[in-house]
Amino acid sequence: MYKRVLLKLSGEQLAGKYEHGIDPEIAGWLANEINEAAANGTQFVIMIGGGNFVRGAQVAGHGIKRVTADHMGMLGTMINAIALTDIFEAHNVKTRCLSNIFAQQVSEPFSHRLAEKHLQKGRIVILAGGTGRPFFTTDTGAVNLALELSCEVVFKATKVDGVYDKDPATNDDAVRLEKLAYKEAVDNEEIKVMDNAAMALAMDHNLEIRIFDAMTPGNIRRAAAGEPIGTSVN
Repeated sequence: MYKRVLLKLSGEQLAGKYEHGIDPEIAGWLANEINEAAANGTQFVIMIGGGNFVRGAQVAGHGIKRVTADHMGMLGTMINAIALTDIFEAHNVKTRCLSNIFAQQVSEPFSHRLAEKHLQKGRIVILAGGTGRPFFTTDTGAVNLALELSCEVVFKATKVDGVYDKDPATNDDAVRLEKLAYKEAVDNEEIKVMDNAAMALAMDHNLEIRIFDAMTPGNIRRAAAGEPIGTSVN
């Protein structure tokens, strides 16, 4: 069993049955799944993306600077984080929202000591704003935060049950990989795990990344318990 993990969720997953925004049913379901895993003794840190509202790299241009676009993306993660916090609390899951962007009216400012305090008290910590700096994805932010808070592993939630040697959506002969080396994950263009900056940071610090389908009932609990589901990158 892992003592502390970081769960990376995408904004698209929170959208659920909608094209944009947040599906409260999905968020409530996630609250129960994470609470079940946390009840077994695993502490959870959550890094949330903002792609269900805006992707910085995609809106840049036509007069919008890349720095501004990335800040727009960070605000998207903030919307997701404060909504997820409320929904988790409504499902009796003790949760705190911390942010790497200045938003004291809706969240607590992130600091290592404050996050550690909440985790020690059995609370789920949700981080908004990524790293708080432009040109960094929430994937990179997830690895960075996991290292800062001494998480043993990064769980990357996906829509598939792991990493394949080629795109399973277009290749019937695609094979799921149980284990994958960092270098292969970066060098093989057919394999998409995280961006290269995130992978390099994880490799430098020997931090495991596990990719699995978190939307299957019980999978988050199983992964937290150390069961070999999905694909392990280390």
